[in-house]
Amino acid sequence: MKQTSWVIRLEDAADNTTIEDLQAEAFGPGRFARTAFRIRENVPHREDLAFVGMAGSQLAGSVRLSPITIGETDALLLGPLTVSPDFKNRGLGKALMRTALDAAKAAGDQFVLLVGDAPYYSPFGFEQVPFGNITLPGPVDPERLLIARLHQDDLPEGHVHGKTL
Repeated sequence: MKQTSWVIRLEDAADNTTIEDLQAEAFGPGRFARTAFRIRENVPHREDLAFVGMAGSQLAGSVRLSPITIGETDALLLGPLTVSPDFKNRGLGKALMRTALDAAKAAGDQFVLLVGDAPYYSPFGFEQVPFGNITLPGPVDPERLLIARLHQDDLPEGHVHGKTL
């Protein structure tokens, strides 16, 4: 039976080890070489925009948003969005996405950037970045570079950098 009801709450420090284990399982050791992971290196995620999904007492998934700049524009980098294999395809990833994007919009953030599959993320308002408008500090498939406008502003342009608060 597909579970469609989740308890979504803010991440807390006690969740970190479980989240790291989920990420290791989902993305493997090569994740640290990926461009998006490298941008987040030494850039703490926003604690007010980090959520976990609970199935009873079990942490089943998580999502984090980290501060970045695109050119001179403040933005957020989504990720990783991680769901335990035991709970995949049950709607948790989508629930975490909606929660994170709603919270970012309510906080006044303008843009969320990610590297991912357009068919999955486009229902959340993500669109492909026009080729060359936004550059990252490493290789990325340009078809997977997606951005969501949270307040319908003009898309930013420029190079992406992690931003420490």
